[in-house]
Amino acid sequence: MSDDNTDPVAAGLSGSTDLYDVAEWEPRSALDRAAVSLHGLLHASRRWLLVLLALVLFVAQLAGTVFLAVRQPELGVLGLLSALPALAIVGYVWYDDPTMREPVETLAIVFILSILFASIAALVNTLLRPVFSWVPVVGMVLYFFLVVGPIEETVKWLGIRIGAFDTMDAVVDGMVYGAVAGLGFATIENALYISQGYTQAVSAQDASPIGAALRTATSRAFVGPGHVLYSAFAGYYLGLAKFNPDDAGPIVVKGLVIAAVIHAFYNTSVTYLPQLLPFWNGLVFVGFVIVFDASVGYVLYRKLQRYQSHYHEANGSEA
Repeated sequence: MSDDNTDPVAAGLSGSTDLYDVAEWEPRSALDRAAVSLHGLLHASRRWLLVLLALVLFVAQLAGTVFLAVRQPELGVLGLLSALPALAIVGYVWYDDPTMREPVETLAIVFILSILFASIAALVNTLLRPVFSWVPVVGMVLYFFLVVGPIEETVKWLGIRIGAFDTMDAVVDGMVYGAVAGLGFATIENALYISQGYTQAVSAQDASPIGAALRTATSRAFVGPGHVLYSAFAGYYLGLAKFNPDDAGPIVVKGLVIAAVIHAFYNTSVTYLPQLLPFWNGLVFVGFVIVFDASVGYVLYRKLQRYQSHYHEANGSEA
């Protein structure tokens, strides 16, 4: 009998019989060598093919938003300002990293990749939303938990995996890159909503379309930090997976599930609570977002502090 990794023919005859292309294989012919070369090329370029796909989708879907922001500098400024709260969280996580701080170049790569990959999430969300609109009452809940949360957190995770995974030298680095991926996603999403608010106001002949864009930017400033917090969890577990390769798959899944569930719970709350609470208004919305993000942020903070404590213990230094 052979073990699970050995063909029975190879187990019985290997070494005494030429089993090439029967039960064993090695590159002998020109075709074999070509196959090896092609596999190497595909393996090396698979990530760049994904980036290329994301770039094409970005140009098709979101480039107009960027173009409008360039034509209307006020919108670009509002977009940047709306990302400042999210940027503050990223800055804290980056600065509080007890190990070597991550290089700006790699942070920039993850930031850009998360912006590009946002186009993939936008396409999937748009295609699948009508399916769930047919489901009464809980259709949007299912949409958030089965589509929006998993898809958006996965594309942010891809930005970390492709742009920074090989450079991580500590588990906590994943949290830093996850936060940056969330910032990139929030930045382009904020820009999209702000430009939509502006164009809708112009179409409705609103006397102050910039005012409409400003209101949108203000609300998005409170929403953006959530993206940073969600993907920081997914990034942390990606870092944990890198240094625990035997259990990497389940660890990655755990991180993505945590991020997606928190994300979906937030979306569900801000969608359904206004219908259930008669006193819901803009001020209540801001209060809810602050409390929600503070709660999630505290859990993330405790995880970072726990890592820091053990890091200083392992290196014989004081926190």
